[in-house]
Amino acid sequence: MTDPRKRAAANQLAASVQAALPPGLSQPALRAFASAGYTRLAQFARVSDTALLKLHGVGPKAIHIIRAALRARGKLKE
Repeated sequence: MTDPRKRAAANQLAASVQAALPPGLSQPALRAFASAGYTRLAQFARVSDTALLKLHGVGPKAIHIIRAALRARGKLKE
């Protein structure tokens, strides 16, 4: 993303979901989640790791952070 206006809009979108998601997620992961419509942690309980890894900016570390937060809240069925 080279257009500064697009980058600013993407960062604003990421900031809008940052408070609802666990700390430690990178900006690229936050942008990817926000762009895909993931705005609450509970939404991730119904999504496979494979599907999340297809999002540009999401890697194994982001998946681990999300899954650990879901486990801590008792919302992850394994």
